[in-house]
Amino acid sequence: MQTMNILLLSVGTRNKIVEYFKKALAGKGKVVAADCSILAPALYTADSFYIIPRLKEEGYIKSIMEICRKEAIAGVMSLIDPELSVLAKQEKEFEEIGVKVIGSPYPLCELALDKWEMYRWLKAHQYSCAETYLNSTAWKEAFLKGKVRFPVFIKPRRGSASLYISCVNSIKMLDALLSEKEEIEEMIIQEYLKGQEIGADCYIDLISGKVISVFLKKKLAMRAGETDKAVSFWDIKLYQLIESFVLEMGYRGVVDIDLFEINGKYYISEVNPRFGGGYPHAYECGADFMGFIVKNLEGEENTPQIGEYKEHMSMMKYNEIQMVKEQME
Repeated sequence: MQTMNILLLSVGTRNKIVEYFKKALAGKGKVVAADCSILAPALYTADSFYIIPRLKEEGYIKSIMEICRKEAIAGVMSLIDPELSVLAKQEKEFEEIGVKVIGSPYPLCELALDKWEMYRWLKAHQYSCAETYLNSTAWKEAFLKGKVRFPVFIKPRRGSASLYISCVNSIKMLDALLSEKEEIEEMIIQEYLKGQEIGADCYIDLISGKVISVFLKKKLAMRAGETDKAVSFWDIKLYQLIESFVLEMGYRGVVDIDLFEINGKYYISEVNPRFGGGYPHAYECGADFMGFIVKNLEGEENTPQIGEYKEHMSMMKYNEIQMVKEQME
């Protein structure tokens, strides 16, 4: 049997992701982890690890290519948004050395990072979503016409991890925050959606392009932009909506989708073509995306199993610590 090794980038604190991949690869290969910080806890869960340059530093891609060659890597994937586009853009170069980039095509990775363009795509394809404005002038015009009201969110047009997001309740506050934050990044103004927040973890087969799994959870509490407490549930109508959306988009691999349910209607809020922070909930309920990835890397298609997981299972995160001997940067 040919050894199959997987390289995970920017592992940070995603120990569970590393752990699940190790289980999927047991007897087949190993998990190699990489991060720019030697104090990234998940490094020490992997079979082996490397410290690599930061995304925008010289030698970043070169270092990843060197690891792939040295470790006979079959597939590489990142666990953070900014790296997704970089890897997807280099897909052909990785293919030339026998490495599969596990993820969606470059244009979709870029679209997920641009909230304004994602909003335009959703509206053009008739998916419900929060009304979004590119500047305060457009928002104020809609406000004067009674089309929008406070509160609203202001957030970076491009970005992730809930950075620089603020909830605003007045025009005075809106103008002040936009003036302050636009010195850092281009901002957008988005309608405040009040309803049940839902997370969907999806896997789209890398070979067939079929939707293999959709796991649904109602979010009960958030912490630092990630799901802290949630409960799994089934919903045929929502499965159909999500399947239609990801197929129309053309995603591949893992996709994390945030939605809101308001009076029986579903609104797509955020889309990230990677593992979401709450994915362990899906895995522990039976949605084994690592197994799907390994099977695809072996050249086999997965069989769809949408909704095949445990319902009414609550997930609660808690803190752990990891101790290692002092490392030199």
